[in-house]
Amino acid sequence: RLPPITHLMRGAILATLAATSRGFGASKPTFRSAAGSVASTAMSSSATSSSSSPATTATDAPYGSWTSPITSKAITAGSVALGNLLVRPDNGDLLWLEGRPQEGGRNVLCRRAPDDPAAGPRGAVDVSPSGSNARTRVHEYGGGAVALGPDGTVYYAEFATQRLMCLATGGGDPVAVTPEDGGRWRFADGEFDAVHGARLVAVREDHKNPAPAEVVNEVAAVATDGSGTMEVLATGKDFYAHPRVSPDGKKVAYVSWNHPNMPWDSTELRVATIEKSTSANTSDHELVAGSDGDTSILQPMWHPQTGALYYISDESGYYNIYRAGTKEPLIPMDRDFGGSAPGWRLGQQAFGFLHDGRLYATYGKDGNTVLLIADVSGDGPASSLCEYGVSDGLPPQFGGIVPSGDDLYMIGGSPDTPGGVFRWSLADRAPAARLASSSTLELPPDVISTPVQVEFPTTLGSAFGYYYAPANGAFTCTTEAAPPLLVKAHGGPTACTSTSFNAGIQFWTSRGFAVLDVDYGGSTGYGRDYRRRLRGSWGIVDIDDVCAGAQHLVGEGLADPQRLCIDGGSAGGYTTLGALAFRDVFTAGCSLYGVGDLSALAGDTHKFESRYLDGLVGRYPEDEAIYKKRSPIESVDTLSCPILLLQGDEDKIVPPNQAELMHAALKEKGIPTCLKIYEGEQHGFRKAENIEDSLDSELAFYGRVYGIDVPGAIKIDIDNL
Repeated sequence: RLPPITHLMRGAILATLAATSRGFGASKPTFRSAAGSVASTAMSSSATSSSSSPATTATDAPYGSWTSPITSKAITAGSVALGNLLVRPDNGDLLWLEGRPQEGGRNVLCRRAPDDPAAGPRGAVDVSPSGSNARTRVHEYGGGAVALGPDGTVYYAEFATQRLMCLATGGGDPVAVTPEDGGRWRFADGEFDAVHGARLVAVREDHKNPAPAEVVNEVAAVATDGSGTMEVLATGKDFYAHPRVSPDGKKVAYVSWNHPNMPWDSTELRVATIEKSTSANTSDHELVAGSDGDTSILQPMWHPQTGALYYISDESGYYNIYRAGTKEPLIPMDRDFGGSAPGWRLGQQAFGFLHDGRLYATYGKDGNTVLLIADVSGDGPASSLCEYGVSDGLPPQFGGIVPSGDDLYMIGGSPDTPGGVFRWSLADRAPAARLASSSTLELPPDVISTPVQVEFPTTLGSAFGYYYAPANGAFTCTTEAAPPLLVKAHGGPTACTSTSFNAGIQFWTSRGFAVLDVDYGGSTGYGRDYRRRLRGSWGIVDIDDVCAGAQHLVGEGLADPQRLCIDGGSAGGYTTLGALAFRDVFTAGCSLYGVGDLSALAGDTHKFESRYLDGLVGRYPEDEAIYKKRSPIESVDTLSCPILLLQGDEDKIVPPNQAELMHAALKEKGIPTCLKIYEGEQHGFRKAENIEDSLDSELAFYGRVYGIDVPGAIKIDIDNL
């Protein structure tokens, strides 16, 4: 249930440093909703964590003032983001990408080689050279930056130039495959095509004219001999994803869509014949699925033995798996098989095939991930279904699976231990072997807060989230009835949260804050109807849900109503600002690269999301009145609580002017506020020093606002305070 490598922004990197994704197994868990059940479970959890130390050693101190070993520096010092597992087809070597905060956040391709004298702390050696950054900017969110040739040759997109580079199996310096073009071309999600010569079939993005409306996306075949030859295979749509070459090399399947749709709204799956005489116009290619204009089809994959085409579709109401030519899902279940946030990044593949031809896929159940393996050799539904989970030796949460014989490599984790790379054998089903850890952070168990799944009433029925009670065995609090609560709103907004170990959440709970991580209406993992709750209602449903979640916990005695704060990044930053502007629930908040002015965003963002607001809010400028009504910057008069704004100066998705305008308006009104802009950061923070400062600044900000004596708090200048 993982994208190849996660968004390395602050909120996500803190999870990925220890786990690797926004949402292992987040679909349809079992929830506690009876009055008092969350409170009793949470209090029991806190008591258990405290009891591991003698009662006489626990210091009685106010919530929020506890000293914690989980410092911002401890989080980033020995931590990386792990993802994009690959197995070399020629020798079975395991490769992965590491996002390294201590090296400016660059992505490094690594090869597992625990016996190599040059191996690092995760038992791997660097494959990509020092200073390189394997990261593509297609759609700005990237993904699918690395591809392998049949002989193990590595092809990757170099972030600084966006050129495709080649690393030969024999070593040596990387060689440019595409010409120096001033950053005009970007490439992602490539597959090697050996039948028509040595070339990569990939998504190509043309920035000859960088205006979002003029950027051109296509499927192209790129020669790997350095000649710069490129052949367009599919063109005419606004967006393309998942180009997949058939086993015989004669066809290419791909997904396409047009504005104003996003890939989770409506897409088409088409197949083109790869011949020079064949038209590249998409309208001339075979339409396999998506003719109704209201179905999301993603992640096509050819069966390596039969040559049949498979894909995921939400036609049934959930992202189920289909075979081309059949109308019913192969495994009809009210579960999403598409991964944690399908469509956001390129290169995602949430199902696949084993060496014996059986299908594998994952879904979430009761907060854990389930591996499903099925026989799809017949013409009808899948048969001989087998499910595997924790009792079979698998990690509680996992995804990003790549098979190698009877072994399955995966990214795995749990709520209380850092994530990593695992190997699990389907043959003997012994406990999965941890091959590499995303963090060297070692913590005593009594400072780890385990999430409790919650369901709470809201305006459209129920919404969901995960509650983390304060946990620190060295401290207790008898002087306050309830702790301060930090509510977290994930980005997207069409994404989801995760129960995997997240050092960024433990940073708060180990200091005496409670945390509620909300999957508001519009989140993925709960079926299409839940995901579509935000259609035309962004800035209403999401805000209703984060407020309802906080009030639910106040009602259960788990949160102090006077110290309810909220934070979120990107779309979560908008929800944060909207909750502070339009509701009287929270008393402070922190927006990380969030949206304050919807009208400005509609006219100043990148191509991929330039029409996203059509579906979330309305058409612009026709519905300008709605945009203004839902823009927090237009409602500064209703704001009365302190707001911290954190932003990267190179953000192309939510430009810095959003934070600057919001800060100026708050400052003029006399509301306590602080704006920090980090140099060299894009949409999210990748550099260790900025991840650390953003965490420390938010803690110090709440300390000042709530009058909490935070040990070792950094100095922060707050306007109007």
